[in-house]
Amino acid sequence: MPGGVGAGIGHHRKPRRVAMLSVHTSPLHQPGTGDAGGMNVYIVELARRLAEINIEVEIFTRASAGGLPPVVELAPGVLVRHIDAGPYEGLKKEELPAQLCAFTHGVMQAWAGHRPGYYDLVHSHYWLSGHVGWLAAERWRVPLVHAMHTMAKVKNAALAEGDTPEPAARVIGETQIVAAADRLIANTSEEADELVRHYDADPGKVAVVHPGVNLERFTPGDGRAAARARLGLPQDALVPLFAGRIQPLKAPDILLRAVAELVDREPALRRHLVVPVVGGPSGSGLAKPEGLQKLAARLGIADLVHFHPPVAQDQLADWFRAASVLVMPSYNESFGLVAIEAQAAGTPVLAAEVGGLPVAVNDGVTGFLVRGHDPADYAARLKLFADDPSLAERMGREAARHAGFFGWDTAASGTADVYTAAMHDHRRRVRSHHG
Repeated sequence: MPGGVGAGIGHHRKPRRVAMLSVHTSPLHQPGTGDAGGMNVYIVELARRLAEINIEVEIFTRASAGGLPPVVELAPGVLVRHIDAGPYEGLKKEELPAQLCAFTHGVMQAWAGHRPGYYDLVHSHYWLSGHVGWLAAERWRVPLVHAMHTMAKVKNAALAEGDTPEPAARVIGETQIVAAADRLIANTSEEADELVRHYDADPGKVAVVHPGVNLERFTPGDGRAAARARLGLPQDALVPLFAGRIQPLKAPDILLRAVAELVDREPALRRHLVVPVVGGPSGSGLAKPEGLQKLAARLGIADLVHFHPPVAQDQLADWFRAASVLVMPSYNESFGLVAIEAQAAGTPVLAAEVGGLPVAVNDGVTGFLVRGHDPADYAARLKLFADDPSLAERMGREAARHAGFFGWDTAASGTADVYTAAMHDHRRRVRSHHG
């Protein structure tokens, strides 16, 4: 970009060093386990790319195991600081608000060792971090940039059956952060609208920055046949893949019900169907971790559904390549990073028309969007892939091209622009207070 990041913002300087807060999920954790998911990937990739454009990032996260080094270098210019706050093991996300004081104390202790002005800006992720960020930003007299990732009011409006609603305390907490932040980063324009509509955010403070995808890691590579050979999948099978945390919000049960419906209608398809479920139980899914296996048995498709624990990103890319289609019947997704990752690997996506998925998936071109959560609608789209084996190839080519617009470099430069604007506004406000 000519003139570097923020070239369009005149002489305003971008931050040299950002304190990034991620209380409940460590950027060093394996995505797809516990509470680790797209947000972990988001924070790691964003921090790396910011460091590449000379913005140093220090990520503060809660120590979730004993004996962790206090500071780990994740990449050049990116440090992860482990803060002791509450017991290491077995603390659920819902119990973390009680540890925010201890976490804030740890952040303040780390800061006390530095000269004044060490951090130029605080960027908090998710509402728990927002509360710590609010306090830190005020104390350090720097701007607060906050990313919600998901919102209680939006989640509660689209709950899966039997899922637990988000508590009122979270709604109040989110409302406070929206009012306190200098800038709010939304993944999509729909999320930006929700911030204004549900939380009364000042539209002038909300900026849309699409998350990126690691386009070096998620590529079509050597193609579907080779990936299937590596994973031991039959070459001629229809392979609808579910990849993600196993919890009601992500609705893997809808895929299973759709597959059951498909083989009921076309028994001949049984011989050609393999349904991999890659991911671990999480959130309200932890209450019944074997629920999905039992459902597969009840539906009479236990022989078709294969459960695999969460895998590292490189291996995940291979699962995407091997699949005929990635299925995402979620009730809510602020963006749906896996949809872009799968498309970058050359695989179409069949997804619910919710949250950021209509931005991630180009309906009818790179996959299909389904209104609502009726398994019959998903079965009908899966049948299209079964009837026309070349459909996955054709859509997959378009999908890889579409995903190319979502590189992390674009996301990092957009984020840096938001930082620069937040710093400029903050300085102007401070001057007018003292003027």
